[in-house]
Amino acid sequence: MRVTQSMLSGNMLRNLNNSYGKMSKLQDQLASGSKINRPSDDPVIAVKGMGYRRDLAKVEQYTRNMITASSWLDSTDESLNQVGEQMKRVRELVVQAANDTNTPEDREKMKMEIDQIRHQVQDVGNTNIDGSYIFSGTKTNEPLFTGGTINPNVNAEGVNIEIYDGIQIPVNTPGKDLFKNIDDMMGKISDLLGDPTKTGKEIGDMLGGVSSSSTNDDITTLHNKVLEAQADIGARQNRVEMMENRLGIREVNVTKQLRDNESVDYAKAITEMVTHESIHQAALSVGSKIIQQTLVDFIR
Repeated sequence: MRVTQSMLSGNMLRNLNNSYGKMSKLQDQLASGSKINRPSDDPVIAVKGMGYRRDLAKVEQYTRNMITASSWLDSTDESLNQVGEQMKRVRELVVQAANDTNTPEDREKMKMEIDQIRHQVQDVGNTNIDGSYIFSGTKTNEPLFTGGTINPNVNAEGVNIEIYDGIQIPVNTPGKDLFKNIDDMMGKISDLLGDPTKTGKEIGDMLGGVSSSSTNDDITTLHNKVLEAQADIGARQNRVEMMENRLGIREVNVTKQLRDNESVDYAKAITEMVTHESIHQAALSVGSKIIQQTLVDFIR
């Protein structure tokens, strides 16, 4: 096979272009810190990177959901705590009113305070977070109380928020039944205090928790239900905290995998760059001997 000058020149230029391409790729890696700058550089790395970024996006969304869940649970816990404190005060007033030595004026003052506490509990039942009523079940756009009575449109269904892959947690405490029973109980106490024919014993029976005749509308029973609801909220708050820790660990792991998948090894890349530069310089030196001299060389 006859090797011509043009073949030598063509091969030399092709090799030099390949060398430039390799150095350009290494330079891009060193400048960007990434093994690839476009999917075509390494489709496998690109596909894996898309998966890791998708996982990180899910972690970010779950983290936002966690913030919402914590906000609902904290507000619910605080609201129920206020209700519990108000019921303690109601108990104190009923204990005082159960004494037949009270004058009609004394009972009237107690009735006025009970009525104010009742309004306060209704306000707590209408607690709103970012436009959502937390005790209205899934009807979060409607208040629990309207016009001093339970809104018939609300329900006792739970609001669930996804906090991890396939894991949902109820973040609300439906207050339709609980607040209705409390409101009805306070209404009965107010009526008893406003009726001068009622004895101290009849008023005292509203305390409950004393005899086997206690019903679901006495103070002790309803206060216990409030405490049970708070205990349930506390358990869910603990679970949210555990899931937050789990999400944090997952974010760290996925971030490390993404870095290992895409981040360039600077020591290796610099070594390769120096090697290719040496090879390129050698190629240029050899190429200068391959190219034929021209008239311009003699003029010089």
